[in-house]
Amino acid sequence: MQRDLPDYSYEHVFADNASTDRTVDVLRQIAQSDRCVKVIINARNYGPFRSTFNALKSTTGDAVLVMLPVDLQDPPDLIPEFVKHWASGKMVVIGQRVDRSEGRLMQSVRKLYYRVLYRLSDIEIPVDSGEFQLVDRKVLDAVIESDDYYPYIRGLIANVGYADSTVMVPYRWGRRKRGLSKNSLINLVDQGMNGIVSFTSAPLRLAALAGFVLSILSFLVGLVQLGANLILYNAAPPGVPTLIVAVFFLAGVQLFFIGLLGEYIAAIHQQTRRGGRVVERETINLQQPEGPTAGRRSGPDAT
Repeated sequence: MQRDLPDYSYEHVFADNASTDRTVDVLRQIAQSDRCVKVIINARNYGPFRSTFNALKSTTGDAVLVMLPVDLQDPPDLIPEFVKHWASGKMVVIGQRVDRSEGRLMQSVRKLYYRVLYRLSDIEIPVDSGEFQLVDRKVLDAVIESDDYYPYIRGLIANVGYADSTVMVPYRWGRRKRGLSKNSLINLVDQGMNGIVSFTSAPLRLAALAGFVLSILSFLVGLVQLGANLILYNAAPPGVPTLIVAVFFLAGVQLFFIGLLGEYIAAIHQQTRRGGRVVERETINLQQPEGPTAGRRSGPDAT
């Protein structure tokens, strides 16, 4: 920011998810010497989405970089380019991960997920993109007004609109140089399912369609079996193996779609409980704004 964007003031809001190492101590030292650095220390690990969403409420800039993970796999060097696009009038600037420094299996799984989500969603969520985005304050205000217990932030941004004022910036998602991510495979699956159930009802419609098709097929098979028995007496085999296969097949189908329905019910359950998203143990250099636009500075600011 000082080298490439000296005419912009900025703030850096760290959201710490109850780190057990020296992260908080290091942040305290940095914040003491730099008032632009602000820190939110969570009472426990709330996961990346809830923690980030809570931190976004404390930002004050005219433009906000939604999320920059400290592993720096998303390159900070792109921030000046993001800001230039925003200053030219773009409301949303999205970093698009056209290449990834990871194994081919994970690359393929991620690409498949992004495209399935794009096809199924009721809104247009850009493929190969995460929360590494720069959004205008007007967009962010609309996002943080959402009363979502488990916010899928990239979907909320896409839901605001401004498709005609959005630009994609391609880049290579780098390799993590230090440490191991605590975002396990189970957490990734949970986040992925949250994205699907938050912005599309297509799986429910697929379940209804599959149930209808299976019912029709079962009825037709029953008619064929009845005709065979009437025309050819005792032509049908005893049928015990067929019944066993059919019972287990239909039971598996039912369990699959019951589990699918369970994902939606779980999302509804979390949403209706209206529990607090994040409990902040401590804040540093940060004054909580009174409203979504409180504390907004005049002039060319970027947060």
